[in-house]
Amino acid sequence: MPVIALTPSWNAEAQRVSVPYTYVAAVVRAGGAPFVIPPSENDSAVCAALDRADGLILTGGDDVDPSVYGEEKLTCCGETTPVRDRLEQTLIRHALKRGIPVLGICRGIQILNAALGGTLYQDIAEQFGTQLKHPRSDIPIGDAHTVRIEKGSLLYSIFNAEECPVNSRHHQGLKSIAPGMRISAWAPDGLPEAIEAEDGRPVLGVQWHPEGLIERLPLQLCLFRWIVQEAQK
Repeated sequence: MPVIALTPSWNAEAQRVSVPYTYVAAVVRAGGAPFVIPPSENDSAVCAALDRADGLILTGGDDVDPSVYGEEKLTCCGETTPVRDRLEQTLIRHALKRGIPVLGICRGIQILNAALGGTLYQDIAEQFGTQLKHPRSDIPIGDAHTVRIEKGSLLYSIFNAEECPVNSRHHQGLKSIAPGMRISAWAPDGLPEAIEAEDGRPVLGVQWHPEGLIERLPLQLCLFRWIVQEAQK
């Protein structure tokens, strides 16, 4: 059974890590064995933990600190967790070095893009401007909008669909796309909703929360089946 590493949220005051059970349940349902890699000041320990895994999921959570992509933090930016930023940047680098599959979800797509040299909108409403509301906190597991999927993309091969409904729990979004990555899905307002490696490596990020949609939209489980299948190779 492939082992899939999950990144956790970090509560500095309580010195506690946490991962919503929906991620755990999705990995198990897809045929994987999940485990959590906590933050550490010792990068070697973090990499050693990832060496026990066959795939990596970057989960949702707080905003990515703008220092990761070379910007000053604006008042529109939300709470950030530098300890988590460091953990995930280390894991991304090591996962790519090892060639294991990576799936970024919500914050996960953002830290993936930023770690690889892209930038983010610190707040979509203030910096991007759109009639489409991001996030839709009133319907965290409901359909906020659809996404248009690029034919011929990795994401298209996973879903076998040109469009699918998604939820929306993010106020930040992708601005410039990291070198070596390409957009594979868009929201109706043109905001990127998914990116993947241009060279065919198993690296994928989505802006929505598929783990919260599986019961109502079983198609979303395909993302977790994809990473488990890739982890077996």
